[in-house]
Amino acid sequence: MKIVVIGGTGRIGSQVVRLLDGHEAVAAAPSTGVNALTGEGLSEVLRGVDVLVDVSNSPSFADDDVMDFFQRSTGNLVRAAREAGVRQFVALSVVGADELPDSGYLRAKVAQEKLIQASGLPYTIVRATQFLEFADAIADTSTVDGVVRLSDGGAQPIAAEDVAVAVARAAGEPPVGGIVEIGGPEVLPMDEWIRRVLTAREDPREVVTDPEAKYFGAVLGKESLVPAEGAGRGKIGLTEWLNS
Repeated sequence: MKIVVIGGTGRIGSQVVRLLDGHEAVAAAPSTGVNALTGEGLSEVLRGVDVLVDVSNSPSFADDDVMDFFQRSTGNLVRAAREAGVRQFVALSVVGADELPDSGYLRAKVAQEKLIQASGLPYTIVRATQFLEFADAIADTSTVDGVVRLSDGGAQPIAAEDVAVAVARAAGEPPVGGIVEIGGPEVLPMDEWIRRVLTAREDPREVVTDPEAKYFGAVLGKESLVPAEGAGRGKIGLTEWLNS
């Protein structure tokens, strides 16, 4: 099959392209002349394509910016995919997105999902938990006066490598016409996860548990970021990830 990966030069996309061995996989990004936000190059790159994979992300997480990014880029992708006769749309989203409407980023991901679901295209949406690789960014955005304030809400962080495996698998299989979820191998409170990462990196910042601390604008419950029972699980746990 010919498979185009939007965001194919990024953290997840480059691994997805590599994992699609045996298929004709094409990495598409602004650097390769394909821009989903403007529509540049889409009709050309999707010609004769069987599967379209979107793992692109907004360069800004500001509420208005991220909503504009996902609505415009996904709208362009849906139109171009229909015109090209693409047989499947695979997109990467976030576990718990529709449960946390106070988060502007997650509202934008839900908007993206709805555009795909209403497109008429066969699709699979892969919802993943927070990437282990995002620990530093979470700590930085939660730091006030040198102290990291985080909720003890549950999380099930996953390695980017395991996310790429799940997305590549979805691209190579028939569309499910719905959402599949994947998380890491262990459930960890958000504060404990980040505390362990900072300790391992000898970061002197104190992590203070604050149940009301917001995660990208939303207050977390115990299972807000935990996938449903029966969801897929990655293989790489926090300890293994830190040791690598």
